[in-house]
Amino acid sequence: MKKGPKHYQQLVEQFPKVLEAVENLGSAVRAAGPLDTKTAELIGLAVAASNQSTGAVHSHTRRALAAGATKGEIQHSLLLLISTIGFPKVAAALAWTEETLSEPQKG
Repeated sequence: MKKGPKHYQQLVEQFPKVLEAVENLGSAVRAAGPLDTKTAELIGLAVAASNQSTGAVHSHTRRALAAGATKGEIQHSLLLLISTIGFPKVAAALAWTEETLSEPQKG
């Protein structure tokens, strides 16, 4: 299993088979189509922003960066949502991504 936030790790400990199934489903879905990892993560970021899921926005921002996305691509993927989900939600998501983007880079 992948490492993640403390809450995620608690879920892994409590429900290991469920989290393993979720991880396997995610891997299978990503492998099922022609989109590259960066594009898939930017889509995931947009969905997380639409749902106002702070943790998922942070996670998909990190994963998009790891897949080669630039800060500009991350921000643009959110700006594209303004006419769909509204500026306040996009502004919040941009703030959450900035928290992640300003973290010291590991590696």
